[in-house]
Amino acid sequence: MTHDSHVQGEESLIQEFLAPLAAGYQGAFGLTDDCAAYSPTPGHDVVVKTDPVAAGVHFFADDAPEDIAWKALAVNVSDLAAKAAVPRAYLMALSFPEAPPRDWMRAFAAGLQAAQSKFGMHLIGGDTDRRPGPLTISMTVFGEVPAGRMLRRGTAQPGDQIYVTGTLGSAAIGLALRRRPDMARDWKLSPGEAAAAVQRYLRPEPRLALRTALGHASAAMDVSDGLLKDLGRMAKASSVAAKLSMAMLPLDSFTRKAVNADPGQWSAVVAAGDDYEVLASVPQSRVRDFVAAAQASGTAVSRIGSIGANTSGAGSSVEITGLDGKPAAFDRTGWDHF
Repeated sequence: MTHDSHVQGEESLIQEFLAPLAAGYQGAFGLTDDCAAYSPTPGHDVVVKTDPVAAGVHFFADDAPEDIAWKALAVNVSDLAAKAAVPRAYLMALSFPEAPPRDWMRAFAAGLQAAQSKFGMHLIGGDTDRRPGPLTISMTVFGEVPAGRMLRRGTAQPGDQIYVTGTLGSAAIGLALRRRPDMARDWKLSPGEAAAAVQRYLRPEPRLALRTALGHASAAMDVSDGLLKDLGRMAKASSVAAKLSMAMLPLDSFTRKAVNADPGQWSAVVAAGDDYEVLASVPQSRVRDFVAAAQASGTAVSRIGSIGANTSGAGSSVEITGLDGKPAAFDRTGWDHF
């Protein structure tokens, strides 16, 4: 690859590949200034989230640039979705180990364009630099909710029912297949099922359509580090106990085949990251409205357990019942960077 095939200079990278992503957003100033201006809708609070992703940790360095871009933005927007927030804008900091090839940067920008169009937002600023280490993409996303209405993780109440969107473990099965495609044969997956699983890992879908339904929830958060770990966080923040049933957990066809062939894959369902589904605690009196609103939005939701009083005195309490009706135990509860 010739030297000319790589991006030449920071200004070239920003103006050629990134400035088009800011087009149409007045406060971005075409990415020609040091700062952006963000004006929230009157009567609304700004909801902010930042979550970096790095090659070798959150994605493979040889993943398609379009997929890397989509995932970098989607994992942040997933948190906005769980807060019932409307995405508006984002900042992005790119750290490259070396100047990227122009073709790579062009495809990356196309992936960002597809993602931000789907989520209804614009790039409004950020930074680019070159430093030792893997490619790292740091996003800071801005969303809006009516003033005082941001849904919290620490407001679940005893008597609430626990719901989750979509399916669990799908991305973990996709990651396993991304690492070892031959596992598809062991799990008796069709080529279409294997491709669908990998796609769930590469391109998470923030559940933005659930916004109206979440108006009936008492608490919510996204499942990104594993069901048991994230539900444990909700239980701890809310000072409650949670009870789950493995038989009630929603699975894709390929995930069900995987756990049937290898019961050890249940760990992927309850403790692996990358689901990016929404976990909601819903008062019993609001369940019917919650489910109806979710269905109207085209979002699948499944009841997986319930919230009770925490009588153990511990910081959090999550119990899970196995397929045999007895308490189940897992060696890990989810992903932890440290």
